[in-house]
Amino acid sequence: MKEQGKIFGGFAAFILIMAVVYGLWSKEPAGTTALFLAFGLCAFIGYYLAFTARRVDSGAGDNPEAEVADDAGELGFFAPHSWQPLSLAVGGALAFLGVIFGWWLLWWSLPIILVGIYGWVFEFYRGEDQNQ
Repeated sequence: MKEQGKIFGGFAAFILIMAVVYGLWSKEPAGTTALFLAFGLCAFIGYYLAFTARRVDSGAGDNPEAEVADDAGELGFFAPHSWQPLSLAVGGALAFLGVIFGWWLLWWSLPIILVGIYGWVFEFYRGEDQNQ
């Protein structure tokens, strides 16, 4: 993770330089803002990876002598399937349609969004995929 943090840090520095050059040269606010936001996102990811690398064991990506097979094995737990993103998507679509057709539509979308969030948070506490 340490190497990935350095890569994102370098990418963030490059984007920052390009944002300053672009902003001074073009004087166009939308593109300059987008580049500064991209710098912020890369800096966040680089900081997270560097911070996490200090707390976890170094992986095969941090060892220059490592082989591809050294990184094999279990990477973590991933959900096999979930219906909750669908309910969140439907609720979010209704919420955004409420901006177009009327704010009353938010009354219909809010319960769907809350059920989706509740279901996603607690989906591994009940049912066939229970692991808690």
